[in-house]
Amino acid sequence: MPRRPSETKPETIRVQLIELLAHFEDQLRKGDLRRKVLSLISAFHLLRDLGSSLIPREEASAARDRILAYFRKYPLLVIHGDELMVVSGIQDWPRRIRELRREYGWAIASGVTVQEMIAEDEINVKGLVEASLKPEEYILLDKEQDREAAHRWKIANDIRKKSGGVHAKILEFLRSNVGRPVTGEELRYVTNDKSEWARRVRELRTEQGWPILTRNTGRPDLPIGSYLLEKDRQSPAHDRKIPDPVRRAVLVKDKYTCQKCRWTHEQWNPSDPRHLELHHKEHHAKGGENTKENLITLCVVCHDAVHRKDKS
Repeated sequence: MPRRPSETKPETIRVQLIELLAHFEDQLRKGDLRRKVLSLISAFHLLRDLGSSLIPREEASAARDRILAYFRKYPLLVIHGDELMVVSGIQDWPRRIRELRREYGWAIASGVTVQEMIAEDEINVKGLVEASLKPEEYILLDKEQDREAAHRWKIANDIRKKSGGVHAKILEFLRSNVGRPVTGEELRYVTNDKSEWARRVRELRTEQGWPILTRNTGRPDLPIGSYLLEKDRQSPAHDRKIPDPVRRAVLVKDKYTCQKCRWTHEQWNPSDPRHLELHHKEHHAKGGENTKENLITLCVVCHDAVHRKDKS
């Protein structure tokens, strides 16, 4: 069981720590190593108590709650693991982060995961993009709790155990959550923490035509670091090679609105799960280029109608 501090007032603990360290001067003059080590144990405990007392017990009594309170005070800022060790007052703080992610649905991403998303241009947040993030650093990407996360982590764990490649596992997980955002941490986990997972997600979108969108690639309403498979279908083959920067520019130009029926994502509902696609004014098969000028935003219903008319 974790040791609980008997005193929670920071100033009282600070005074106790100073007194103990002052007495340690006598131990330093003595030659017995074990005496020195044993005399520092109390100081070690007091230092942990001091760190955990910085967040009042009435606000957060448990280590996990103190970690969450600290993250929520500094969202979208890079937090080092040493900071979490101090405020939690325990050595097993990484397990508490896993619990906050998988059981409680908080979007806490590791530095490794965020760095991999940045490399694929899936995150563009000032401060994060410029940073050189490390595995022992963490970021709370969204201040809102996702209460469906525990169910998704169970699905991810089942898929993770299966045989198959990174593409297949990512796609199976996304198809299990059509229309619902998933996190980069979940996608990284489902691939057994393969470093190329973010690139594989991009390939599924840009080379295989799956409508997997992020805040940077067509759905600015999504939480930072989230991915969404809008519909369980691939785009037509001729629309799969549109570069992400061009796709984004066309959507911005058209104000994320179907240029035929004026449908937008704000009108989405479960009975009408359409999404936005890009259509070539001059067909790709006839030499039409993947340029901002030759592309237009259509909802999937209007896009299908255009192609049916062209074939008739």
